[in-house]
Amino acid sequence: MTALVRLRLEISYDGTDFAGWARQPEQRTVQGTIEEALARIMRLDPPPMLTVAGRTDAGVHATGQVAHVVLPFPAYQQINGAITRRLSAVLPPDVRVTAVEIAPDGFDARFSALKRRYSYRVCDDPTGVAPLERHDTVWHPRPLNLDRMNAAAALLVGEHDFAAYCKKREGATTIRRLLRYEWERKGDRLAVAAVEADAFCHSMVRALVGALLSVGDGRRDIEWPAQVLLNGVRDSAVKVAPAHGLALVEISYPADEDLAARAQETRRVRTLLSP
Repeated sequence: MTALVRLRLEISYDGTDFAGWARQPEQRTVQGTIEEALARIMRLDPPPMLTVAGRTDAGVHATGQVAHVVLPFPAYQQINGAITRRLSAVLPPDVRVTAVEIAPDGFDARFSALKRRYSYRVCDDPTGVAPLERHDTVWHPRPLNLDRMNAAAALLVGEHDFAAYCKKREGATTIRRLLRYEWERKGDRLAVAAVEADAFCHSMVRALVGALLSVGDGRRDIEWPAQVLLNGVRDSAVKVAPAHGLALVEISYPADEDLAARAQETRRVRTLLSP
């Protein structure tokens, strides 16, 4: 039998021209692009399959994505030390593998992760988004009060069933632990959210941003997003924010000796404890 090696990859991409992370037939995706590049430089057929820490939707960016891939050791050994350089030569300019290393024992890019952090960029200047920021910043035509937004965000932090802010997927839990949700100003024109959780369900971050924008511009009360959460069902008044303002910026993992235990814990289906 051929010996195998598991590699940990750090990845950045501009999601503008990708149909999301996950491989799809006849679509340009981040996963498919990197897998094809790996197959090319290592002469593998079929291409290897990546496991990612957090799938991103079409148009969403990443500066701190993490994935793992299992490869035949002889193929890895042939180009050991030159993988990132060779990938850079064949990958398109809107995606980069910035680091590759042999993964520690027990490492799983998805299930070993402790938390994921996203940022969301909004410009509320009446003149609109600066041209060079148009691919990663959303224009909001009304001025935003970040004190109101942070007061509303604080009411959402903790472990809850976020069904009201997620697209339901059959058999998937919507219970998540929101660890941080804060907005801050970057200069006069820009408001940036930091959103961190142990995991996110589909469209959760963009729905949370959409809810807070309506608080920040005064259309909704500070308590409204928490009431939506308590109701537990999707509310048509929550507008999912556009994809291009969102970026995955960091995945955090435990110490190497705790990776396998963390992966086992994450695989458990979560339920909320009764008060």
